[in-house]
Amino acid sequence: MKNFLPTVALVAAVALATVAADPHFLSDEFIELVNSKSTTWKADRQFDSRSEEHIRRLMGVHPDAPKFTLPDKREVLGLDDLVGGDGPDLPVEFDSRKAWPNCPTIGEIRDQGSCGSCWAFGAVEAMSDRVCIHSNGSVNFHFSADDLVSCCHTCGFGCNGGFPGAAWRYWTHKGIVSGGPYGTNTGCRPYEIEPCEHHVNGTRPPCSNGKTPRCQHKCETGYNVDYNADKHYGSKAYSVSRNVRDIQREIMTNGPVEGAFTVYEDLIQYKTGVYQHVTGKELGGHAIRILGWGVWEQGNEKVPYWLIANSWNTDWGENGYFRILRGEDHCGIESAISAGLPKL
Repeated sequence: MKNFLPTVALVAAVALATVAADPHFLSDEFIELVNSKSTTWKADRQFDSRSEEHIRRLMGVHPDAPKFTLPDKREVLGLDDLVGGDGPDLPVEFDSRKAWPNCPTIGEIRDQGSCGSCWAFGAVEAMSDRVCIHSNGSVNFHFSADDLVSCCHTCGFGCNGGFPGAAWRYWTHKGIVSGGPYGTNTGCRPYEIEPCEHHVNGTRPPCSNGKTPRCQHKCETGYNVDYNADKHYGSKAYSVSRNVRDIQREIMTNGPVEGAFTVYEDLIQYKTGVYQHVTGKELGGHAIRILGWGVWEQGNEKVPYWLIANSWNTDWGENGYFRILRGEDHCGIESAISAGLPKL
């Protein structure tokens, strides 16, 4: 017993020293640590050392988002099939961009700027895809992230975080107007927060704290459609169970979905491969768009993955996309799937 307390104190001191020795997640040492631990993906310099506040702000899924989870798809559509049932055969790989080549929005990567609006971006991106898919390519409509993030007061707190499920419900009840990226003058309400230099030095301006745009029930000058007439609506909004086959069937049948997951520090420096969390602390919740799936192979190793479009512009990750481990609800990627059907 005499040696017990000193031993505990020594262990605690060593533990504290170990924590203190962990490199900062924006340092070169951290990138080296990630690459020494990961086997299915590679890290590289994606954000500079001045970006920490900006990075934390990008995680825009509010902690209360689970309270706004939509009813299950089976309840909304009156389906009786069993969760994870056999159903139709599923391909080893599926990419919505290839499945619906006449729908250009599926291949677009947007930029949320310095605003925690990922919850809105994941929603309007998938909504835009689904309108095209369900109209057999005859309707191409860019739903406005600006309109959703500024006018949906039940969706959360604008640039300070929101609820993906509430965004889809708003689509069905209130509708959303059109709007392209910042500076495009495309649609009723283009995005008002300019792209900034998220990553390494480039041509865009430095990032600052983006403020939530003011809700305006009018289109910008030069767009000759009335605001209310420009609105497009969803007919149904629902969640999809965390069962992998259910998510796959939903994407194959109706198009990309919005997902939300927990971001850890190592994802920030993701460059290529199938992401699996290996080190670093939790940064927050982030919403994205899931386009499909596949299997990564190296030697005898086969790793199933989800194919995901991010909203951090095209110079992050794999040209704006990333892949993450599929089938183990990694970082919660399969636990918060929101989707819906358009009203045409």
